[in-house]
Amino acid sequence: MINMQPVLFVIGLILSKIAIFMYIPTLAALFSKTPGVVDFGLSIIITHLAAFLCLTLGKTDNFRLNVRDMFLITTLVWVISSAFAALPFVFINHISFTDAYFETMSGITTTGSTVLSDLDNMAPAILLWRSILQWLGGVGFIVMGVAILPFLNIGGMRLFHTESSDWSAKSSPRTRNVASSIIRVYVLLTSLCFIAYSCSGMSVFDAINHAMTTLSTGGYSTADSSMNHFSHSAQWVSIVFMFAGGLPFLLLIQAIRRRKLSVIYKDAQVRGFSYLIISTSIMVATWLVMTRDYSSADALRVSMFNIVSVLTTTGFALDDFTQWGAFASVIFSFMLIVGGCSGSTTGGAKIFRFQIAFSLLKKHIHQLVHPSGLFIQRYNNRTVNEDIVRALVAFAITFILTILVLAMILAATGLDSITSISGAMTAVANVGPGMGHKIGPTGNFSDLPNIAKWALSAGMLMGRLEILTVLVLVFPAYWRD
Repeated sequence: MINMQPVLFVIGLILSKIAIFMYIPTLAALFSKTPGVVDFGLSIIITHLAAFLCLTLGKTDNFRLNVRDMFLITTLVWVISSAFAALPFVFINHISFTDAYFETMSGITTTGSTVLSDLDNMAPAILLWRSILQWLGGVGFIVMGVAILPFLNIGGMRLFHTESSDWSAKSSPRTRNVASSIIRVYVLLTSLCFIAYSCSGMSVFDAINHAMTTLSTGGYSTADSSMNHFSHSAQWVSIVFMFAGGLPFLLLIQAIRRRKLSVIYKDAQVRGFSYLIISTSIMVATWLVMTRDYSSADALRVSMFNIVSVLTTTGFALDDFTQWGAFASVIFSFMLIVGGCSGSTTGGAKIFRFQIAFSLLKKHIHQLVHPSGLFIQRYNNRTVNEDIVRALVAFAITFILTILVLAMILAATGLDSITSISGAMTAVANVGPGMGHKIGPTGNFSDLPNIAKWALSAGMLMGRLEILTVLVLVFPAYWRD
């Protein structure tokens, strides 16, 4: 039985927070005397009214949530929040609700795909709102990945189950403390990123926006040319903080508390994540020096920026890597779906799943060689039991099928095969840019049919919520008592 009152109450709480954050761009427009005050004011009123209605209807003395409630809340919060957060785009930019919803879903899921152009001349309030959406989506996903997805055992996330993932009354204070710690570290890193960007030559406004979209690994920029608009030092700052956004935030908290960076490096995910970035960056940089007119320093900077941007699913554009030849394109095609570490702001399939799949392969080979042997599979000093393996297999199958179905839908709207396949991959992996001239690193999603935009919005949502969280809602068994 679904407890609709608590579900409505939680949605009301989230909408009230969305409305509060709308005051920031409203005040920015007011003090800078730029467009957006009335438009954001109207959006605030509508969102506050919806929040008040949900809070009133959802108020109950018996506030209890079961597993099925958590599935529904997790999906509805992102769907409904995007609908109300899209209002400023409709009022200020005068675009269709389809385009506004696509832009908002892309922002909240930190995908970074956009339908907007002429960003250099756009109202500062709307640029700031885009950045805020990505910043909120980033920290929201960290908390969800730490406290909710392990509790629901989505895609093998039970492997990262901690006290903060236990939704019993006994552990609720621990959950709040962990969430509070995550937010403090998130704010700290965002502040450091802002200072670093300012020192690299960015204006205060650009530094604020890019600090939020870098740490959230979202990729929205204030310029059409994205990070090409800024200095080489700003691009190195971006590399450092995109990498930080791709790390497990619980490990960052532990490292700060213990004052030991070794806590981070000892983690298998972090080592795999780091090795992958270093090895592929060197390979692509070597390729650029050999086949393109790049110096060694520029090749390393450009290759590492693009590798980190795609692997962390940030999606900042620097150069069009699809024009670097077949070798580089193959590497980036793989990077589109990998993602960063679990418990980070990144999307994608996540590094740990590839590591466990490889260890499963090794275990199977050993079992073939020694049929009577007993091999216990472990990951990060934790036993990988059959439940986790089944969850991983289920995630892998649904991840591939979701991309396949979405690509077929896009192709049915008349899009070419490269746009359809890479668009599906970039949406489900929450990367941002796809491949090809239309939606590539220097392209835009504005010319896509409305059906394609709604399909991609659904793909972004499913990818951000690890697919199975959304998929479970379509099965009749979920709705039966």
